[in-house]
Amino acid sequence: MGAVDQATAGGHLKRYAEALARDPMYAFGLVREWMRTDWRSLFAELRERQPIFVTPAFTVVTRHADVIEVLTHEEVFSVRSFGPRLDAALGAPFMLGRDATPMNWREKGLMQVMLDPHDASAVRELVGRRADELLDAAASAGSLETVGGLFRPVALGVCADYFGIPGPDQKTLGRWTRAVVADGFANFHADPEIQAASVSAGTEFVAYLRGRLAEVRTALQAGRELPDDVFTRLARASQSGGLPVTDDRVVVNMAGLPLGFVESAPGAMVEAVEQLLLRPEVFAEAVAAAGDQERFDAYVWEALRFSPFFKLIPRVCERDHVLAAGTPRSTVIPAGTFVLAAPASAMFDGEVVPDPEEFRLDRPRHHRLFFGAGHHSCLGVHVAAVVICETVRRLLLRGVRLLPESESMVERSLGIFPDRFVLGLGAGQDA
Repeated sequence: MGAVDQATAGGHLKRYAEALARDPMYAFGLVREWMRTDWRSLFAELRERQPIFVTPAFTVVTRHADVIEVLTHEEVFSVRSFGPRLDAALGAPFMLGRDATPMNWREKGLMQVMLDPHDASAVRELVGRRADELLDAAASAGSLETVGGLFRPVALGVCADYFGIPGPDQKTLGRWTRAVVADGFANFHADPEIQAASVSAGTEFVAYLRGRLAEVRTALQAGRELPDDVFTRLARASQSGGLPVTDDRVVVNMAGLPLGFVESAPGAMVEAVEQLLLRPEVFAEAVAAAGDQERFDAYVWEALRFSPFFKLIPRVCERDHVLAAGTPRSTVIPAGTFVLAAPASAMFDGEVVPDPEEFRLDRPRHHRLFFGAGHHSCLGVHVAAVVICETVRRLLLRGVRLLPESESMVERSLGIFPDRFVLGLGAGQDA
């Protein structure tokens, strides 16, 4: 389990400098390992001593103002690091891989209309029902592997019932999303096997969506009643001639919904539950608040501040840029630099976030960076927020506890994607 405090342990920069003098590749590997396993203390030290941390391979940005600068200056800090990979997987340009282009502005706006914020309450009810079904089925066992037994099935259920993308089955849809997202957001070394798996999965996914669109088109033309899901809305709007969107663009944009949701939502659920359980007093308060949705949600958001799912957001600097200009940390970022903006660090910047080490429920929304910021912030935030909070709430209402560390250790793929997190269910003593 992860540590609760983020006190500066120190020593990372000294060890890095010593390793860099001997073997730059080893030094690079050290930083990568720290970012995976010891990111809390690494970021604390960097914020204090070297907030813009330049290495031969990448630059890490750790202070709140600088992270916001990177994420909101899309013409300088682009998504070129992962955009072409998403395009390759989907066989066509995807808006997430474009910065401030007409296609990006048009299609992001289109999908924001399709993902009506007013849907949030109905989605929350849907999630609550599905979570209760899964928890009822697991109750007699006394424990639950929450990733495969609750978090991912809920997310995939939202894909089926709200997005209108059930997949051939949940397992196949989950396999497709994992393969594509793993290459786009975790394959920093451009591993050819991961890239090939992404293209293969994306090809299958797009072919499925084309067939799904043909089914919806046929039903609409026949006048059959269809559910009011996002896929049907987009197909109906484009078919009526009210929107200048081709079938190819319908397919690609619908593909983006599961890709941006099926991995990130369960990942956030794991992080939130783990952080709450690591704080027994806070956890008890959260359980007491679980009967009140609005009151409860604040516990999830503050827990996620301590450990967001995406701790680093990659960008590429397109032209020479002075980051944090006019401050003592002002640094020239050369064109071509691979930049890692660290929202997990920015949310602990004491210059912006008061008492960052304290678990507080009164923090303003602009202190939360786990949905990103700027041009590429989460377009389905209203829906994603209720899915995450309601799933966690339903779990806590059942009674949940940590098992011995060897059993409740979170297991992850590529150091990012949670695959296993076993918790005790119902009444019982913490081991």
